[in-house]
Amino acid sequence: MRGESLINSIVARSLDEIRFWSRIMKEHALFLSLGFTYEQKQLIDEANQFITIFERIEEKLTRYTVNSDIRQIQAFNAEVYQAAVAIWNYKRKVLGLTLRCEIRSNNYPLLIDHISREAAYFANRLKELNEGKLAPEPDAIIEENVFFLRIMADHAKFIGHLLDPSERKLVAQAREFSHDFDQLLFQAVDLDSMQPQSETIPLLDQFLDQNRVSVTSLRDFKKTARELIEECRIKSNIHPLLADHTFREAERFLEIIDLFEASLKKA
Repeated sequence: MRGESLINSIVARSLDEIRFWSRIMKEHALFLSLGFTYEQKQLIDEANQFITIFERIEEKLTRYTVNSDIRQIQAFNAEVYQAAVAIWNYKRKVLGLTLRCEIRSNNYPLLIDHISREAAYFANRLKELNEGKLAPEPDAIIEENVFFLRIMADHAKFIGHLLDPSERKLVAQAREFSHDFDQLLFQAVDLDSMQPQSETIPLLDQFLDQNRVSVTSLRDFKKTARELIEECRIKSNIHPLLADHTFREAERFLEIIDLFEASLKKA
């Protein structure tokens, strides 16, 4: 019975990861394509190919349910894993071209690195699920928070740089969030280096509580910014879809904090 429950959980988690991250990967390809200049047609064409690939994955996803056979899900995970690795390679290629000044575009190097980290995370999650790894371990709690805290810090920096400079109050708020998440990230890195001694439930519980407070505040800021952008009430170079994209990732982080907290209660 326990084995069957684990299988059902792996199926459900696999479908959830693919549903969330495939959309994110598709949007990454769109954002990159919008940032290239007109003469970078080959890179734009490659980005559009990835949009098609992940749209097909989203379409195929509708064929599966939580009651699907585990072997079918493992095969699907392996297929999506290949797509995630391919888009990671593409993003790293674009990053290399950018850092070597072989191309100049409107895509910040940090943004390209940021989205490639997310592709690597997605591929790794699919690999872990196909290996039967579902329940978070204490070290995974710290490492996963390091990953997401850095993502949140990056988001605050991107928002601050893409807002029009005349939006002084919002720019200042974005900088404050950037500083806050940089400090949380450094704190998480310190905790990471203290492993395994830092893997005590009281420390991890406090760690998650602290992160939840800051992520909730940033999520609410992103939600407000998204609404203002959609209503054209502020000046910025932020695409409305990008505003929603960063909001969804903050929501995702909060869901993961909930999962980790639940796992600590069972320990």
